Amino acid sequence: MSEFVEGFEMLSSLGPAVSVFGSARTRPGEPYYELAERLGAELARRKFAVITGGGPGIMEAVNKGAYQAGGVSVGLNIYLPEEQKANPFHTLSLDFRYFFCRKVMFMKYADALVCFPGGFGTMDEFFESMTLIQTEKVEPFPVMLVGSEYWLPLIEFLRAYQLEKFHYISEPDLDIFTITDDMTWAADFIAEEVARLAERKQAEEAEVAEWEQPLAEGTKRGRRPKPERKARRRPFDDLQKSPETGSDRGVRP
Repeated sequence: MSEFVEGFEMLSSLGPAVSVFGSARTRPGEPYYELAERLGAELARRKFAVITGGGPGIMEAVNKGAYQAGGVSVGLNIYLPEEQKANPFHTLSLDFRYFFCRKVMFMKYADALVCFPGGFGTMDEFFESMTLIQTEKVEPFPVMLVGSEYWLPLIEFLRAYQLEKFHYISEPDLDIFTITDDMTWAADFIAEEVARLAERKQAEEAEVAEWEQPLAEGTKRGRRPKPERKARRRPFDDLQKSPETGSDRGVRP
């Protein structure tokens, strides 16, 4: 509870922000490190804060790019068995013991999400965002995958098996995200999409009917699900009727 409270208090006034994920094992000088650093700077120039996991690799590169460009650079660090060292490029830093608290902060305060090549944690964040958007538990937001060489084999799997062979997803589900290798275009696309979605949300909220209620996350509205009607049990239904007199007899269990 204290991690939720601290996170809400620290991030509630953050303003427009983009959460960025990627491998902690990416080293300075590698192509994706340089792309991540460039993206951090491009986002900062467009007045977006960046939110990362606060550690090395892609996280460090994004924080560094935003920090050196004079932007807001947030690191949400996590305690791990092998301690993750926070990178030095934060203007705001928080520490978490619980992954689920940390993940709420990544999603709640982000207007867009970017995934660089990474491991299980990056995949986790990517597919959780897909699930939340697909099920309309959150308002739609831009999801960007950086690195076509890395991501295209996964997208081919989603299309060939999840969509075409087994029909576990629908064609529009593959339009939730965008793949790119151009950081300037990525930052421009995010800025334009965030502005467009904000205008659409404002227009929709003006037409919200009185019966609509916030859903679980509080970011979408809709009708609360109604339970299936069941026949009400009348008092003494379990008492048998005497075939001779029609009177009640027997005992309730």
